[in-house]
Amino acid sequence: PGIAVAIVKDDKVVYAKGHGLRSLNTGKKVDENTLFGIASNSKAFTTAAIGILSDEGKLKLDDKVTDYIPEFKLYDPYVTAEFTIRDLLTHRSGLGLGAGDLMDFPDSTDFTLKDVIHNLRYLKPVSSFRSKYDYDNQLYKVAGEVIARVSGMSWEEFIETRIMKPLGMTHSSASYQRIKDYSNVVDAHSPVDGKVVVIPRYLTTTGNAAGGIYSSVSDLSKWVIMQMNNGKYDDNKRLFSEAIHWQMWSPQTIIPVGPNSYYSTHFAAYGLGWGLNDVKGYKQVSHTGGIDGMVTQVQLLPELKLAIIVLTNQASGAAFTAITNQIKDSYLGLKTGRDWIKTLSDAEKANAGSADKVTAEVWKQVEAAKKDAAKTDLKPFTGTYHDNWLGDVTISLKDGQLWFVAKHSPKLSGQMLAYKGNTFVVKWGYRSMEADAFAMFSVDENGVPSGMKMKPVSPATDFSFDFQDLDFAKVK
Repeated sequence: PGIAVAIVKDDKVVYAKGHGLRSLNTGKKVDENTLFGIASNSKAFTTAAIGILSDEGKLKLDDKVTDYIPEFKLYDPYVTAEFTIRDLLTHRSGLGLGAGDLMDFPDSTDFTLKDVIHNLRYLKPVSSFRSKYDYDNQLYKVAGEVIARVSGMSWEEFIETRIMKPLGMTHSSASYQRIKDYSNVVDAHSPVDGKVVVIPRYLTTTGNAAGGIYSSVSDLSKWVIMQMNNGKYDDNKRLFSEAIHWQMWSPQTIIPVGPNSYYSTHFAAYGLGWGLNDVKGYKQVSHTGGIDGMVTQVQLLPELKLAIIVLTNQASGAAFTAITNQIKDSYLGLKTGRDWIKTLSDAEKANAGSADKVTAEVWKQVEAAKKDAAKTDLKPFTGTYHDNWLGDVTISLKDGQLWFVAKHSPKLSGQMLAYKGNTFVVKWGYRSMEADAFAMFSVDENGVPSGMKMKPVSPATDFSFDFQDLDFAKVK
């Protein structure tokens, strides 16, 4: 529905405009000051805050997390003892991709930050500590709590007073709830049953340090100019030191890259709150973000003094990629550049096609299982099942069908349809999630269900629906 774009070149904003609509419901237009949820582009603000505190001598990047949050505990005691503030920011904890994100998604869970910090101890690692990159949101929340405990003010207050205010980001706020003027804010949009519609806004606040900020392309232009001047703004003022800035833009965790690409990318890494790679011989510093019905990208080529910011109020990353790459190709002098809209549209259709094939087969099997399901005694599957970090779910009979309801996440509720053997498919009532899941029951020696594991049905399911990390035991 709507897109806002800014191009910054040589410390000047050469383009800042809105296109399309803030909301399909109101028909109001996007402009350069329209506020979008920038989602994980907030992570660079969290690392900037850590950098400011480091410059002030209030913490060091390699201090142990337990020095500031004594109750912080991970699955492995050795990892807990060794875990540093730098580790919170670099996606190398050993936890799997998006581990624990069901404490945030779908929006409306009732987990507090205290719950999140406590529950981290139950998440089992999938790789050894510091051995590989797996993107993580939960540990950025912990980083936000370090900032709060060291500074004596909330993460939100710190971001607004110590970063946004000095830079003159007057429209921006650290969360939706803190916006000063709601007259120019987008609605979230996503396809539901094949049609793009306004969906409920993501409002959970425990994850603000990982993805809570609302900003505009106009305000973010000030942020990227400061970044490309190594922490300097307004001629001679400094937000953070050049030394700390270099840490942010230096590889901390290696990210594998595939065969030679269009941009001749040979290396990729994660810095502190930023992704790093090479494009046509230039260093590229970038990040993307996604929450319900909003996806965004900020990309910088510091040697060209070029930054491109694209904010959208819909669910497909292909939009920001097409725009950013088109602009970048021009600055890189790639005159015979790709038709990015066609390239990405074709790729998206191919991915959607293969995912649809998988889900179509599953629903075909569900349909075929209906006859036998009518004869199955579903009563033994009912009861309360407990997972150490997500908590209790109840499975009950409603109109002859099994129903799944998560106590701490009301939107995780839906009908359970027979699939094969002791496996069911949970069809969530909240359809814009696009995250239907398998529920695989285990049985005891008497054939009575005693536990349940889950995994997403579609390979296209967003990684934040980390059903595979759940391990339920039947408690009653």
